Amino acid sequence: MMWLTWRQFRVQTIVTSAALAVLAVLLAVTGLHLAHLYDTSGIAACQARGDCPRVTASFINAFRGSIDEVLLLVGVVVLYGAPALIGAFWGAPLIAREIEAGTLRLAWSQSVTRTRWLAVKLGLIGLAAMAAAGLLSLMITWCSGPVFQAAQHVGPDTGLSVNRLDPVLFGAHGIAPIGYAAFAFALGVTAGVLLRRTLPAMAVTLAIFAAVQLAMPLWIRSHLISPVRATSTLNMANLDTLEIGSRGHMTVLAAVDKPAAWVMSNQTITPAGQVFTGPAPQACQGQASNPQACTNAVGGLHLRQLVTYQPASRYWAFQSYETAIFLGLALALAGFCFWWIRRRRLS
Repeated sequence: MMWLTWRQFRVQTIVTSAALAVLAVLLAVTGLHLAHLYDTSGIAACQARGDCPRVTASFINAFRGSIDEVLLLVGVVVLYGAPALIGAFWGAPLIAREIEAGTLRLAWSQSVTRTRWLAVKLGLIGLAAMAAAGLLSLMITWCSGPVFQAAQHVGPDTGLSVNRLDPVLFGAHGIAPIGYAAFAFALGVTAGVLLRRTLPAMAVTLAIFAAVQLAMPLWIRSHLISPVRATSTLNMANLDTLEIGSRGHMTVLAAVDKPAAWVMSNQTITPAGQVFTGPAPQACQGQASNPQACTNAVGGLHLRQLVTYQPASRYWAFQSYETAIFLGLALALAGFCFWWIRRRRLS
């Protein structure tokens, strides 16, 4: 049974291995170059000198727009797309193709039981899917390591934001892609079992997986761990937004000094705890208003900054929770497939 599964899956294995080998070479060159830039930038010893924001900003600005960033972004895109492709091209045809071709009649008339037949296919190909996603994630995580290390020293006034908890980057690093791949594969198999046709199963797999990948960072991930709410005196030196609207409405925001954190909201509140919306001080109104006088007047309002965020230290906790969720979903879908095949007549 294992030999037969390998024979049926060898083309996918060879293609995936070749693609991983090419990406490994490109990411290895990129990672070594970024590591060299980090070592020579002086970031490692910047705390003793007290110039971390300056040297970090220089490093990240040099990284942005470079070929290194392009290759890393390519790797991120590939890693986001890999689980979806695994579900559509590995999972969906696994059983649906057997049903369409009628080969289930032959397979199930042999000494191998339905349960063993499905267990071998799900086990071998599922592990291959998880291994492929895990290896690619390991390469990207290692390659982007210097950038994330530098981001821990970014100053609040640089306007730079690069961190592993960012919703766009989170799913392309760490162990979470392993869970994504397992879920996508199991989802594809389940779609094939229910729809009994390969192409519709592939389309449904891609649609559902894309919806789940959007729903997780938008509505679910932020609730896995309660965020931290930090209140501090509004630092006028870090002010980056001061706008005056109609009828004295005013927006005041300061940059957030939480390096490598996932900032979920940044609000300016009054001493009473209400969100500050104005009215604007008299020194800020009229054509003759002076910017410095306006800033001084805003400082006299004793405003405070309320930041809701997830600290960088929670990165691996989020990775573990999200991976566990998707692995649990994959096991549930696999269990459903076993139940369906044992109790339903598919041939």
